[in-house]
Amino acid sequence: MTGIGTTAIHGDDDLHPPGAVSPPIVQSATFGAESDERFTEVATQVRPDAFYTRYGNPNHAQVAAVVAELEGVETGLVTASGMGAVTTIALALLSAGDHVIVQRSTYGGTTSLATGLLTRFGVTCTQVDQTDVDAFARALTPRTRLLLVETPSNPLLELTDLTAVIELAHAHGAYAVVDNTFATPVNQRPAALGADLVWHSATKFLGGHSDVTAGVVVGSAELVDRVWQTAIVTGATLGPIDSWLLLRGIRTLPLRMARHNDNALALARELEAHPAVARVRYPGLPSHPQHDLATKQMSGYGGVFSLDLAGGQPAAATLLAELRLAKRAASLGSVSTLVVHPRSMWAGIVDTAQLAATGIGEGLVRVSTGIEDTADLLADFTRALDAVAGQAG
Repeated sequence: MTGIGTTAIHGDDDLHPPGAVSPPIVQSATFGAESDERFTEVATQVRPDAFYTRYGNPNHAQVAAVVAELEGVETGLVTASGMGAVTTIALALLSAGDHVIVQRSTYGGTTSLATGLLTRFGVTCTQVDQTDVDAFARALTPRTRLLLVETPSNPLLELTDLTAVIELAHAHGAYAVVDNTFATPVNQRPAALGADLVWHSATKFLGGHSDVTAGVVVGSAELVDRVWQTAIVTGATLGPIDSWLLLRGIRTLPLRMARHNDNALALARELEAHPAVARVRYPGLPSHPQHDLATKQMSGYGGVFSLDLAGGQPAAATLLAELRLAKRAASLGSVSTLVVHPRSMWAGIVDTAQLAATGIGEGLVRVSTGIEDTADLLADFTRALDAVAGQAG
């Protein structure tokens, strides 16, 4: 296998038209066939890239090939969003009467899927503390079919012991599916630790430029084919132009993640000592309670951290208002630094009691570091936090 930077650029070379350095955008909803025999052949293929774009498209195939190789698995498919990816996985692998385990600390949309939508179709759900492997073991039942894992988690940056949890799942005949959005394959490869499927909100670091909404699912051909069979029914189809934009973003993923990692670590170290900050949550800090686990299962610590501000919600509001380089925005993983107050952002999709139970406090601010110069980000956050401290004083 080539290095990760080379893979990001050349992982789909055999899917390009001859001579095309950059693959063309195949903006076609449907594809013609030269004969009845050829039409039947393509129509009955699994994941064809030249039949009907809901089934597949050359631009889809290129993205899937690169991400699959980056994650070290057989194959993949793309969807219209990260939620399109995880919802399609769940619908493909679960039936009425099945049981799913999901972390308490995870993306709000995943929580809503597991504790809301799926329960309407007869699937039961148990939420667990992801930092406690025994909690996963206690939650397993004879009907458990799926463990939905996210590590590091959004927005608390808690970790799941992937090796231990995946072994538990497989010992009980369940699938372990890992959201690798925060870490990316640059920093973590869950399939190497046994994960059955890996998915991404590719809107974030994979795309990297806040200009495309997409999801990716990768894993074994057998499981990805099952997910595809559901995907063509649910219709969460990614457009060819968005696929092309996503692929262009992935080309620079290793370079960008190196800067994201460096900026997050530098900011986390500096801000941890600021009087306005009660706590910094970042796996790269020795103060993180799971720092040793992060060092064991990650090769880099990622571009996201969270601040618990001593002054609660008023302090969070002041910080977000005072920052000049960082933008207040709902997403993450951009070349620009993005900040958000999770309690405000998720108020409409996760109830207040559940938010409080997960440990998402009123003073929590999530920071997704961009690729700006480190010194400029340090100056911006220090000045803004000084304003927070001055207000409190």
